[in-house]
Amino acid sequence: MKPFTLARPHSGIEAIQAFKSREGGAYIGGGTSLVDLMKENVLSPSLLVDINALPFDKVEQDGDKVRIGALVRNSDLAEHPLIRERYPMLSEALLSGASQQLRNAATVGGNLLQRTRCYYFRDSASPCNKRAPGSGCAAIEGYNRIHAVLGCSEQCIATHPSDMCVALAALDAVIHVKGSSGERAIAFDDFYLLPGKTPQRETALEHGDLIMSVELPEMPFARNSRYIKVRDRASYEFALSSAAAALDIKDGIIGDSRLALGGIATKPWRAHEAERVLKGAKPDAATFEKAADAELKSGKASRFNGFKIELAKRTIVRALSDAGRTA
Repeated sequence: MKPFTLARPHSGIEAIQAFKSREGGAYIGGGTSLVDLMKENVLSPSLLVDINALPFDKVEQDGDKVRIGALVRNSDLAEHPLIRERYPMLSEALLSGASQQLRNAATVGGNLLQRTRCYYFRDSASPCNKRAPGSGCAAIEGYNRIHAVLGCSEQCIATHPSDMCVALAALDAVIHVKGSSGERAIAFDDFYLLPGKTPQRETALEHGDLIMSVELPEMPFARNSRYIKVRDRASYEFALSSAAAALDIKDGIIGDSRLALGGIATKPWRAHEAERVLKGAKPDAATFEKAADAELKSGKASRFNGFKIELAKRTIVRALSDAGRTA
């Protein structure tokens, strides 16, 4: 780990000013991911801006919406009564990630900015366009069992690792950020960028932008939502495939739905094609299989991860079936 300077601001403006005072800065909350990457010399920020003194640690009802501060710890969010009652898929997603000790420290903002678990990104001796633009992608011709089948490019096939973000994608979350030019709101579907030719740019954040909170809209049928995660072992493991699902069923017909996928794409993947198939259809196995086929139609397998396409389809069917039983 290389030497760095630590700043401890007491307001959002102070934090942004400190961050922009030099190149190579990083915000730090729980540090559960950032510190690991620093130890491995994957990231070497010259400045850490500790934001733990900022007032971003509350979960609050704001009219018919719920606002979640960027410094809320994952374990606190998972167990919060508002979340468990109104958005159970989010609670289930959080509780399926990492370990209890890590969830006690990890923050919502940090989870949003979690970096990929690609072996080659985390090996500073390997070429990686995400870590060193223009160096190449070792995963494309390498061991790519855990890599993406959706949203890939010739520059990068790394998966997004978060469980929490899959649920937020399904829930139409809005991310509130503050920058040097003021505050703005970013729809969750617009927050993450596909790798394209610039895989090093992962989000819509501008230099110095500080995540303040995440807003969840009122979504009554999300009270019956589910999160399903398939992984190599039962705990402390990243998803090979996951799905967050909610169905609004009236008179035996699906009126509305929300579906997002994890473990198989380069960003938390909102399953818009599947949702189009579900609308107006019967909530049965045939419909769910048709929706899964539609979403994975564009899936592109690499040498070692072809199984993920079928696995993702089955995960979708299971998540929709479970959501349908509770609707």
